[in-house]
Amino acid sequence: MSRGDDPTGAARPAAPERRHEPRTLRVAGHDVPVVTATTVVVGTGSAGYCAAARLVQLGHDDVVMVADKVNAGASRNAGSDKQTYYKLTLSGGDDDSVREMAQTLFSGGAMDGDNALAEAALSARAFLHLVDLGVPFPQNRFGEFIGYKTDHDPRRRATSVGPYTSRTMVERLEARVRADGTPVLDGCRVVDVVTVPDPDAGPGARRVAGLLVLRTDVPHDGAASPWLLLRCTNLVYATGGPAGMYATRVFPHGQWGASGAAYRAGVHGKNLTEWQFGLASTRPRWNVSGTYMQVVPRFVSTDADGGDEREFLTEAVEDYGRLLTLVFLKGYQWPFDIRKARDGSSLIDLLVHRETVLRGRRVFLDFRRNPVRDDFDATAMSPEAYGYLERAGVLGGTPIERLRRMNEPAYRFYLERNPQVDLETDLLEVDVCAQHNNGGLVVDAWWESNVSGLFPVGEAAGAHGVYRPGGAALNSGQVGATRAAQLVAARRDSPPLDDAAFAAAAAPVLGAALDLTVRATGRAAAGVPDNTGDLLRDVQVLMSRDAGPVRSAASVHAALEQVHAWLTGYRDLVTADPGSRRSVDRTFLVRDVLTSAYVYLSAMADYLAHGGRSRGSVLYTDPDGELPLAGPDGEPLDLPELYRFRLDAGALDGEIQETAWVPPGGASPVTDDGRAWAPVAPRDADDPAGLPVFRWRPRRPVPEDDDFFENVWREFREHGNVP
Repeated sequence: MSRGDDPTGAARPAAPERRHEPRTLRVAGHDVPVVTATTVVVGTGSAGYCAAARLVQLGHDDVVMVADKVNAGASRNAGSDKQTYYKLTLSGGDDDSVREMAQTLFSGGAMDGDNALAEAALSARAFLHLVDLGVPFPQNRFGEFIGYKTDHDPRRRATSVGPYTSRTMVERLEARVRADGTPVLDGCRVVDVVTVPDPDAGPGARRVAGLLVLRTDVPHDGAASPWLLLRCTNLVYATGGPAGMYATRVFPHGQWGASGAAYRAGVHGKNLTEWQFGLASTRPRWNVSGTYMQVVPRFVSTDADGGDEREFLTEAVEDYGRLLTLVFLKGYQWPFDIRKARDGSSLIDLLVHRETVLRGRRVFLDFRRNPVRDDFDATAMSPEAYGYLERAGVLGGTPIERLRRMNEPAYRFYLERNPQVDLETDLLEVDVCAQHNNGGLVVDAWWESNVSGLFPVGEAAGAHGVYRPGGAALNSGQVGATRAAQLVAARRDSPPLDDAAFAAAAAPVLGAALDLTVRATGRAAAGVPDNTGDLLRDVQVLMSRDAGPVRSAASVHAALEQVHAWLTGYRDLVTADPGSRRSVDRTFLVRDVLTSAYVYLSAMADYLAHGGRSRGSVLYTDPDGELPLAGPDGEPLDLPELYRFRLDAGALDGEIQETAWVPPGGASPVTDDGRAWAPVAPRDADDPAGLPVFRWRPRRPVPEDDDFFENVWREFREHGNVP
């Protein structure tokens, strides 16, 4: 009996490691290894692993995963003192429902209602899937999963397993994927997505055909090809947000994103202007939310060399009790929120921003001493703050004494990092850092993008609105991955392109990558210094300075012009050492970061041209606006005009900005709703940088389906629950 047969005569499926072995194919005159699978999942965070696990669970096991670095990424390496997971209430007697949770998500502004409903409806299923995999979410002795309120949350829907909630999720999901035998290819830098026309979806529509990656573990001067093509029908894009755009960020090192490749492939963007920024330590990178702020540390700044120490908050907030209260409230209200910047806790973020960005100083948290004076008078604080500290039994002492009594693991966390920081003796350097992109790649109710077969999930997906409850991103990643897997397993199991069609589709993508590599390495061979590291640093610094939590029309325009210049001349500018795998890798990383920055800056300019004002986690300078106040009833603070702003006040909550990148000489997207796409400013249609175009549309409402059981049951029996 042959190995491929069983006693019944049916052919056995090939083992995954054999089925997905690379096979050489001639593409663009080069022999390139090609791995073929019906579905490729890009990214090994909690959303990517969830998608892979769900696909196999649903009977779709022809899956391959790829990642630039398996153990990197935000899910595995980021968190806070108590990282939150948001889900439907599963304990107590509080009222809650799928519809109510959907409305909470929808009320954040500029969020599509079908995404909100799906995130609410599948939240319990996604959460309990993690529980069954071994994530130890706390429950009481009767089995109720207890919860607490998080920001923008009217119920007690939040839960946590501590500072490493997302890491624990990744570890348990990864174990499931490994047990399933799903291949995971490491060291694969995304270069470009391969697409072909999709006439069934309308004029100009595209569908996925594959992915080109650069093997970062293969030298360019050896016999083996450093290029790898993945041929597929579906691409689950779990690459994370475009964290590489910002220098001042809390995203872990190694979390870069790959959104630029998606935009070049024709995937649209959504709500790209909506970032979250928050106070975080910079070495090591970690959010200083929750207890770190509730114990009321002292804020100090120094010059670049660590001298000239100043307790700078007192320059703006002279009232002792108010200063203590604002610092305490940062624990509850951690992300920068422009609504709290005029006379609330986010004033602290602006004062830190002034020190670091405008004054060029360094800011630190000092847990060794109390703010303003040596003794700590909690009675001067607001009743809310005083009552909290009283219940915790920490009305006196120093910040570090209060921290160790309230949350010893939060203290020990920094002792276990590299570099190690002992809060008993050391200052902790902090800044206002990019923390999460609420916008991203456009998705429908099944997390499929406008490019058929490409499913952005996790932070890569633009599923959120302006505001979201804390922890909603973790739920969204699990729900989006599940929805994508359901659709793929039920409707998208057609085989990938044959050899000839795939080689033809991949040829221009591979050819462009080879050309860029030859140009970049050729300049280095001619004696031009490698500049990939300098270019990466320069664009990151530019974005943090001009397009971070504080932006103006002038700063956005200046940054856009500079990024456009870099991107336009990139083929003749970038220089890479041919003997350095890292340098060649950065050639494509920098291109991806520049593409993302160009699209995002263009979206910011379009938002301002559309009448957008300060909202979410961003202050847009407005000469006709107001400055923050020195007190609830005080005079405006003596701050630079940069911090003058007007609130959006929900004016654009009902609209969504969509973005498309048009390649040189390409045509703008075709729409079926009569809303034209337009650039922010006229540019040459053959501009080498391409042309971002925009449209504004009403957000999709929360669906009002017929929930009569017999009707739904019949539809489910006949067609399932996928379109």
